[in-house]
Amino acid sequence: MNFELHNRRILVTGATSGIGLDIARSLAELGAELVLFGRNRDQLAELEQELEARTQAVDITDEAAVVAAFVEMPVLDGLVNCAGISILDDVLDIQANDLENIMATNVTASAVVAREAARHMIAHGRQGSIVNVSSQAAMAALPGHLGYCASKAAMDAMTRVLCLELGPKGIRVNSVNPTVTLTPMAERAWADPAKRDPMLAAIPLGRFATPREVALPVAFLLSPAASMISGACLPVDGGFTCH
Repeated sequence: MNFELHNRRILVTGATSGIGLDIARSLAELGAELVLFGRNRDQLAELEQELEARTQAVDITDEAAVVAAFVEMPVLDGLVNCAGISILDDVLDIQANDLENIMATNVTASAVVAREAARHMIAHGRQGSIVNVSSQAAMAALPGHLGYCASKAAMDAMTRVLCLELGPKGIRVNSVNPTVTLTPMAERAWADPAKRDPMLAAIPLGRFATPREVALPVAFLLSPAASMISGACLPVDGGFTCH
């Protein structure tokens, strides 16, 4: 089985930080040619040098900007939809504007990027792969996560529809659904034992994921080794969602 990605060009959104940054680095190690979207121009410039990647500053919530970014896009073999936001509030405190912002980024923008990437692959005769970075929050209720849970559940539903419609075009579509992943931001957010310990107790493996442990399943789903896998929502959660 071939897990390598040589001669495959992959677009990664949200590539300048967090899980997206580790995904980009892991894909580069496996030989992929990268196109990276992000909003931090300085970080994009650094990644352009580090990973020999093509980079573009794009606000994916701006549909016109996304469409424009694909005008001179090199031929793609894959997409990783990783850009996303999280706004956490208890149900009694949630604001409509927060819900709209979460859905606009995690669902609408991801759908627009997937649409443009699929159009691009089809126009160039490529049978590619799309991976949406979802969450265990799509599969289990989490306190304070109403908007986030709803957005990631919508992303999984989107994955299945994309699978159904794009499969006949030879494009596979899957999601990965990680648990808490220890990016620098998450390490700070989960440092309080009162918050951390109950979550760890609910994970059978007893620990959180590293970004690398999320990046490698993404790489697998992009690779020829996953050539018959489409429409899957893959938990990368140490068993959290087995309850």
